[in-house]
Amino acid sequence: MGELPPATSLNDLLSQLMSISEQSLDDHTQQRKQQLQNHRMKNALFEVLCEIKEKTALSIRGGQEEAPEDPQLMRLDNMLVAEGVAGPDNRGPIQSDTSGGDQADYRQKLTQIRLVYSEELRKYEEACQEFTQHVVSLLREQSRTRPIANKEIERMVAIIQKKFSGIQVQLKQSTCEAVMILRSRFLDARRKRRNFSKQATEVLNEYFYSHLSNPYPSEEAKEELARQCQITVSQVSNWFGNKRIRYKKNIAKAQEEANMYAAKKAAHGKSGFLFIPFIMSTAYGIPPPTNHPSPQS
Repeated sequence: MGELPPATSLNDLLSQLMSISEQSLDDHTQQRKQQLQNHRMKNALFEVLCEIKEKTALSIRGGQEEAPEDPQLMRLDNMLVAEGVAGPDNRGPIQSDTSGGDQADYRQKLTQIRLVYSEELRKYEEACQEFTQHVVSLLREQSRTRPIANKEIERMVAIIQKKFSGIQVQLKQSTCEAVMILRSRFLDARRKRRNFSKQATEVLNEYFYSHLSNPYPSEEAKEELARQCQITVSQVSNWFGNKRIRYKKNIAKAQEEANMYAAKKAAHGKSGFLFIPFIMSTAYGIPPPTNHPSPQS
């Protein structure tokens, strides 16, 4: 790139100034900047640009208002913190409070989501900072030639950050959606299809049918059943609630199931289930089957 020819008029100087943006950088760039700063018409150019700026109302009048925090970003941040994806503890491995295939798989995939989110957020922050610094440096450099106030630079920084904020919203929104899909697949689905062990189901059913006249275990009984079945007291309560509902909805099938448990008890020499048909007759209005003796026989 050759040296700039001497400007004979203000128009020549403006043309040279506009051509700088189209020229490639080389070792003589700093030298040409210095030539522009030392040009005898530089001050006149600056005054003309100030007049143009005043006429076109480019200058910022009044103080810069602080932009309110984006409520959408706040909601997304709160959700990511609640799910363990963001926050002060998002660098270490997620601690699992239980073992098992589904839960371990869920924790592993949640960790992957968190790592991807952290990496993308780091790239976003670096890109935003780098671009902002570049624009600020460019504006400060141009302020030597055209009028640029500090408030205008601050305003431009705010505009850049607002533009980048849209990218941040998209990143956090997609991460929240990924967490929700993961939760739906692994936690909600697991909760819906969760089955207790066969032994636990046997224990719970045995208690239910042996207390059919009042299938509402006390808190002490719930604790004992939870200990025997290796489940929580809350799970015991939920099981009995669901069992009572299913029993009333399908009383005929429940009677067959009760007869089956009565036969098992009889085979083990226990007589408690011989009273089940009588209880069902008195409590639910179902006549006892003919193949079972009544309590009076």
